[in-house]
Amino acid sequence: MAPPSPITCRPSAARHPLLLRARARSPRLDGAALGLRRALPPTREPLVATRGIVAPAAAEPWPSARVWVWPSRSRREAAAGQQVAGRTGVGRGAGMEVALASAAVVAMGTGNRVLYKLALVPLRNYPFFLAQLATFGYVVIYFSILYLRYQAGIVTDEMLSLPQKPFLAVGILEALAAAAGMAAGAVLSGPSIPILSQTYLVWQLLLSAIFLKRRYRINEITGCFLVAVGVIITVASGSGTGASLKSTGIVWPLLMIVSFFFQAADTVLKETIFINASKKLKCGSVDLFVVNSHGSAYQALFMCLLLPFLSKLWGVPFHLLPTYIKDGAACFLNMGSISGCEGAPLLPLLFVLVNMGFNISLLHLLKISSAVVSSLASTFSVPLSIYAFTLPLPYIGVASTLPPGFVAGAAVLTAGLLLYSLPQALHSGNCFHSKND
Repeated sequence: MAPPSPITCRPSAARHPLLLRARARSPRLDGAALGLRRALPPTREPLVATRGIVAPAAAEPWPSARVWVWPSRSRREAAAGQQVAGRTGVGRGAGMEVALASAAVVAMGTGNRVLYKLALVPLRNYPFFLAQLATFGYVVIYFSILYLRYQAGIVTDEMLSLPQKPFLAVGILEALAAAAGMAAGAVLSGPSIPILSQTYLVWQLLLSAIFLKRRYRINEITGCFLVAVGVIITVASGSGTGASLKSTGIVWPLLMIVSFFFQAADTVLKETIFINASKKLKCGSVDLFVVNSHGSAYQALFMCLLLPFLSKLWGVPFHLLPTYIKDGAACFLNMGSISGCEGAPLLPLLFVLVNMGFNISLLHLLKISSAVVSSLASTFSVPLSIYAFTLPLPYIGVASTLPPGFVAGAAVLTAGLLLYSLPQALHSGNCFHSKND
């Protein structure tokens, strides 16, 4: 088998406009072709590039234009046409990539919520086992994928040599979020948790503004607010959530809100890692599995330290934890004398695979957009999963009915997404043009 081709750091043609060049013999380019405000005095009639062909990496590391035509109109008009076409293509390509990544997050997020419920049908007596299986199993899976990508040359030594402190902070934040969420989730009612989770958007807006120096326009803030209101209407209508929140007091809802603060801080920190890596790495981007693998490893480390506390939250005494894990593994494999494990291991495995796909797609969307956009896409899966539970799913039993305010809540949520995203696309296009003018 031929050895793999060497890795280059050439920018993608979809993200970078073509570099316009004259022939090697021409000592100077026309100023309009270079995007200058006024043309330089040409020494001879230049040629205008119409199509880009990427040269071999060894010869030229950047995309170059190789097809030439004699200009039939003024040089300034031809160059301007090429520049506008290039910018429009880049803007549309980037917008399409974000749209496809957002759709993947919505689909994976919906499947993640539904399959978690299905996975707990056979493992209803072992939810803590399922949580630990996901936490520690992902370390093995992510590092296996990372090793394969390293052998294939996708992951470089430069990526692996990035500072570990940010990944350590990611692990701490994810472990604290899990611990606080488990503690509060053991007390709070089911419908109240998606409502409290809407503070996640608020935390992301605040943290992004503080640490990433982002400034949000009024339509973006209003759109995020409408998304949160839409989810609250969808979940809370007819569920008596207000009464259940009052009965639990103020401590546990506040603890759940703190857990979402840790999750938002984790997401913003990962976005910071991608931004800083793009400045340090020659290839301009760190591989997703470098971030996932190291973050999951440190999370598993701190989860081990928190095991006595977490096992107590789930009602499992720490000295009985080995027996609990053994029985949970037997039920997961649907082996032994434990009854009521029908659906295992298929349903738990499906949940683990879809949950991993959701985490990867969410991190990919975060890499190419922002923490707030990834949060909005994830939030859109809430009403879709509520609707999915009204379908005749296996092992669930009687299908649930839609809340009375489902349609109204979904409409408000969709309006918020449109209000946030459509002006954002127009603004991004304008920013792109102004950057390159």
